[in-house]
Amino acid sequence: MSAHTSSRHRILRAALTVALATGMTGALMGCSDAESEAESSAAKTSVEQGASADERLADLAQKAADGGSLGVIVRVDRGKGTPVEIARQAAWTKDDHRIAATDQFRVGSNTKTVTATLVLQQVAEGRISLADSVEKWLPGLVKGGENITVRMLLNHTSGLGDFLLTPEFLPSLTGQEQRTWRPEDLLANTPEQDPPAEPGRKYSYSNANYAALGLILEKVTGSSMAELIEQKITKPLGMKDSFLATNADWPTGKQHVTGYEPDAKRLKDILSPTVELPEGVGFKGPERPEGNIETAAIDPSWAWAAGAMVSTAQDWQRFLTALMSGELLPKAQMKQMRTTVAAPEEGGGYGLGLMKVNTSCGTVWGHTGGLPGYSSEIYTDAGGHRSVAVLTSTNFGIKEKTAATANKALVEAATCRMLGKPLPAERSGE
Repeated sequence: MSAHTSSRHRILRAALTVALATGMTGALMGCSDAESEAESSAAKTSVEQGASADERLADLAQKAADGGSLGVIVRVDRGKGTPVEIARQAAWTKDDHRIAATDQFRVGSNTKTVTATLVLQQVAEGRISLADSVEKWLPGLVKGGENITVRMLLNHTSGLGDFLLTPEFLPSLTGQEQRTWRPEDLLANTPEQDPPAEPGRKYSYSNANYAALGLILEKVTGSSMAELIEQKITKPLGMKDSFLATNADWPTGKQHVTGYEPDAKRLKDILSPTVELPEGVGFKGPERPEGNIETAAIDPSWAWAAGAMVSTAQDWQRFLTALMSGELLPKAQMKQMRTTVAAPEEGGGYGLGLMKVNTSCGTVWGHTGGLPGYSSEIYTDAGGHRSVAVLTSTNFGIKEKTAATANKALVEAATCRMLGKPLPAERSGE
């Protein structure tokens, strides 16, 4: 599902890389010693500055956790040296689980980048064309499919609305109803955009686009999405802690982050600018302190090709850096993936399953993700040399003002650290 960047709309719809002549020997040696000493001093200063930046990053992570993010994982890989790994959480959540930087996590709509990569691999093999109509592959399944192309699905310009906050789907989203949704059913439940938009005219994020892409992939290849992801992505890259969830279960013997969402009263207040929830509608799960509900047992399988993957910060950074460095796609398809349409709400543009985000420290590429209890921002630099992941154990909860401010400051600082830039100055109130 959509979990657009931390401060921008992370609600469903309703994450940042630097001896000459003998007579001259004594003089040259003297210069060399001085230069060496200067270089050594500069290196020492750089290390000290890095340590200080990492300490501040850890402090920002704790502030975010205490301010409403509840649990936070930050992982910064600058392409050399040991990656920075930070795990912080609100005190009361330790009774449920002691969070670690290696914990598994539901990465939500980051899955879209994997789905888009699989589609573009098929494009490279000549089995799919970006200009193919949806009707060609899914006859009668998508309203107006004869005018919607594969490219439009990939960059969210199809004109399709989203099924997420429809009355029929909301009980499944909140865990109140245990229902297995087939992607065909979700497409049938997809409304028109409001206001309506012709295919190809307007960017508007919709999970329905990627439900359709998943069905096209399965039809073209004869393999399931889970099989394709394992064969083409996770196994070749050694992503041993990543898979497409088909139910609410977590792997036995693996640690996972416990997710939370606000209770019904808080949720109603958060969503009121977007959708008016009936009184008492909220997430199903054990009640936790400070008006929170545990959501780790809510089934995410409905998100499928649009957002059902489970992974870790390290695994997903491995995928994203492999993709952006050209390991998974030929140059032509990589160029297509990075050709964006304007998407101001994402902080820049949207390509084919890939976000271009303009930050205070530079441009980054990646995606965001969100499911009940789980929110993520994972980015790389342009060449896939550096990467950053910020994972948060609530999705709706970081829409509240204090939580949103702290989360935004953390993501911004982590991205700047990844890019090798000074961390932004601390603002008043942080």
